[in-house]
Amino acid sequence: MSSSMAAAVSSLRALPLHTLVPLVASALAFVVTVFRRLLRRQRPVYLLNYSCHLPDADRQCNLEVCEYFGLRSKRYTDETADFMRLIFRKSGLGQETFAPPFIFSGKFEKTLAFAIQEAEEGLFTVVSQLLAKSDVSPRDVSVLIVACSMFSPQPSLASMIVRRFKMRDDVKVYSFAGMGCSAGTVGIDMAARLLRVQRRPGYALVVVTENTSLNWYFGNNKHMLVTNCIFRVGSAAALVTDVPARRADAKYELMRTLRTHHGADDAAYNAAVQMEDEDGGVGVALTKDLVRVAGAGLRSHIATLAPYVLPVSELLRYVYRVAWAYSGGNPKAAAALVPDFQRAFEHMCIHSGGKAVIDTVAKLLGFAPAVVEPARATLHRFGNTSSSLVFYELAYFEAKRRVRAGDRLWMLAFGTGFKACSVVWRALRDSGPDADNPWNGCAHRYPAALPVPTPRRQNYQPQPTEQQQQQEEQKKH
Repeated sequence: MSSSMAAAVSSLRALPLHTLVPLVASALAFVVTVFRRLLRRQRPVYLLNYSCHLPDADRQCNLEVCEYFGLRSKRYTDETADFMRLIFRKSGLGQETFAPPFIFSGKFEKTLAFAIQEAEEGLFTVVSQLLAKSDVSPRDVSVLIVACSMFSPQPSLASMIVRRFKMRDDVKVYSFAGMGCSAGTVGIDMAARLLRVQRRPGYALVVVTENTSLNWYFGNNKHMLVTNCIFRVGSAAALVTDVPARRADAKYELMRTLRTHHGADDAAYNAAVQMEDEDGGVGVALTKDLVRVAGAGLRSHIATLAPYVLPVSELLRYVYRVAWAYSGGNPKAAAALVPDFQRAFEHMCIHSGGKAVIDTVAKLLGFAPAVVEPARATLHRFGNTSSSLVFYELAYFEAKRRVRAGDRLWMLAFGTGFKACSVVWRALRDSGPDADNPWNGCAHRYPAALPVPTPRRQNYQPQPTEQQQQQEEQKKH
């Protein structure tokens, strides 16, 4: 070995100076580049576990409960009641979703006390369950992220959790508000970024919920009544970590996140907005542009995401299809083409904010009914639980035992503003339902069979009654 080194050194010395200097400089540059890349290499981040809130059965809210509450509150006109009944029946919600506690109080008033009760029931339950099954002490949590769009009390919801679970003094606390249904995926993205900039590996607790108690709309504005019909109670908590020793216990590894914001467009900004009606009633108005804005935002979002997640073969196939459409003089068809994202992911937690949103995503991305089945099942069983929706969908996959080691999973959520956020996971092991999985006891009922539509006959004419036939005969005579 020493003779070889000596021969190499002698060979280098024999080189002319104008050749030796660039060679040494290139070697040093290569070493520095490799060293810098090793220093900049991001620590892998894992989803250790998560938990979803399942309220008590006495909080279930079906159509009968909604009609009873509307009639007893004496706040709605008959026309408004008929409109909400129609929206509920077309919404895709089932008869077992959960409503806030004030609906069952008999007082028909939304108060701060009911909002606090709703928040504590959801947040404290999911955090307790998650920490217990993850074998993590509250004092081990170094980052706490809490998201709730429509309720921001003083002290904050995050402070309520810190106080309840006696977390350490130096925990980094962040509270999200106004982020809409995308807050869950945004929270995961932020947790991963915060963990990677810390000197030491640690744990980040992401808690997401929505509070409907103070945001129930008592009025007659149809755009603002829709939220009463589709939004329901739900909370979730996720424990994210970059501790290398916990990889064996983790369920998923974070592969990529992407956030896009389309608020510069006025239509996107005003698609879903909190406002006052003509009588001063406060609520959230969902405009007719919401579905169109969601489609445009999704198209822009996937255009950014596609190069990072799709295989090269699918990218080349997509480029060929677009070029072929343009060469055929059909630019509209070329603009409507999208890559096949089913070649990038085995499972997709699509934002299930409403039946129309699911239909739009399925149509735009060319998904078969089986792909969007988990989203429809989640909407039917739990309603729109806002930022926690994607975790209820993930729990559905696990309840069905569909997740296998190595599978890639795509979480896609939309939020007011208008925002779109993607989180890509890779399963580290086969996953089954945990003891606190919210689908335990009901997953076997899904996919739910849709009612068969009544066939419409062309040129249908009702048959006249016997009395009408007699009257016609008398007219003839």
